[in-house]
Amino acid sequence: MARPMDLAPPTPRDIIIYRYQHGVNVGSVFVLERWLGAMYEEDTDGSSELEAVKRSLQTRGLERTKAKWEAHWLAGLTEGDLLWLRDVARCNSIRLPIGYFTLGPSFCLGTSFEGDMANVYINAWNIAKRLIDKCYDHGIGVLIDFHAVPGGANAASHSGTESGRAELWGSMHYRALARDCLAFIVQEVTHHELSGVIGIEICNESIRDAPGIDEFYDEVIEITAAINPSLPVYISDGWDLSRALDYALLKNRVPVPIGGNPVIVDTHRHYTSPESKSISPESIIEQIHGELSELETRQGHVFDRKSAVDVYVGEYSCAMDMQTWNRMDASQRLRLTKTFGQEQSRRWTAKASGSAFWTFKTDSTDSSDWGFKDQVNTGAIPAPAWLTIPREQVSSAIDQAEIQRTHLGKKALTDHSGYWASTSPEIVLGLHRFTQGWDIGYSDAKHFFGAMAHGFLPGGGDGGDKIGAVDLWTRKRMVEANEFDQQSGWEWEHGFRKGISDFYAAVGLT
Repeated sequence: MARPMDLAPPTPRDIIIYRYQHGVNVGSVFVLERWLGAMYEEDTDGSSELEAVKRSLQTRGLERTKAKWEAHWLAGLTEGDLLWLRDVARCNSIRLPIGYFTLGPSFCLGTSFEGDMANVYINAWNIAKRLIDKCYDHGIGVLIDFHAVPGGANAASHSGTESGRAELWGSMHYRALARDCLAFIVQEVTHHELSGVIGIEICNESIRDAPGIDEFYDEVIEITAAINPSLPVYISDGWDLSRALDYALLKNRVPVPIGGNPVIVDTHRHYTSPESKSISPESIIEQIHGELSELETRQGHVFDRKSAVDVYVGEYSCAMDMQTWNRMDASQRLRLTKTFGQEQSRRWTAKASGSAFWTFKTDSTDSSDWGFKDQVNTGAIPAPAWLTIPREQVSSAIDQAEIQRTHLGKKALTDHSGYWASTSPEIVLGLHRFTQGWDIGYSDAKHFFGAMAHGFLPGGGDGGDKIGAVDLWTRKRMVEANEFDQQSGWEWEHGFRKGISDFYAAVGLT
């Protein structure tokens, strides 16, 4: 049985999975959206990927269409793009939407893409894998977002077709095909060592109260666990964050259920809904301060609740509806857009395990509020402070933190024992557990922070990393330390969390 002091340090894989994910969606590359790009013939009916490829086949034929699509995929993230993401935007991750058709013709059987359309995608998955590897070489992780699922998880055209229906949930055929697709992706990630993959997202923006959604999630999580039990599974909140959080808490319970894949909830925050149109930009900005409040009663105290959950903001932007903007002086728009982005960035950094702006590239000058480059350049979307620290300063900060380590550890123990002695003197403390937890927490935070600077991760850029999925990381370390089997495991957790926060204070981060 492992003791806390015997725990191995975080691996590179641990760090890339559990660090705070600061990123962007690479949208309209492997799943087209007409408003974002110029891949559509002018006379194309509709805005889905299916309509775009059908019309191109009619006008260009298979070989020219295939060449056009492949050129588009290959240009999705150029070397220049990757350097900009790493060195300017300071991204350490992207969210990559793909479709079932991305996986090739065999996954298009019995769907609207069967036939000549499917043959356009013969090389799509190999190109996607090369993109994932290129990202990893630059220190950027990739969340594979199964965006366009068979039949559609929602009725929108970004599910790949113009059906106007969310047919995944009512079709056994589509559900079986979706499971096969996800199993294939997990096998590829695992057996082809796609080291940059930080997780797999089961579906994008499921409709609210989708029939059978829990059973579908159960099936996919069980399949994933059989192949790769450490790969995080991201689930759509289905526009009901509380319900999704409770589902994830059930799946993340201890003792660890089948496989034990960490389940993270993906939630999207857009402010262009009919409700948002009726209020001012200032009111929307004020709302940001209360976002993700559903976490308040569901996070912390991992030992007591025997579970953990974290949230990822998979889509957000700086866009508001024109009816909203029309409620204020047009001269204030740039200032308020910047404030809007900064307030979102601040909130997601404080409450979520990561976030991804929608989207990286837009071909339309009318879409700048949705364009990551524009918003980074105006200062609306700043990188978290720790990702901007020069490499040499990361190393010197760690050296200073080590000098303070003994003093901080003693002070933390004194404060802990003094607090409980004054508030609950009847409690028998296991102070050694607090000390062991503190030591592991301090060390873990140090390993995350120094991983890039010390060459532990590829990329070679500036910046440190912070633990992002804090509750799930706490759960993982407590399982490894067998602390859930101890009566005073809560003290280990208190020490662990205090060790993490003390390290961040020591290197000047809060």
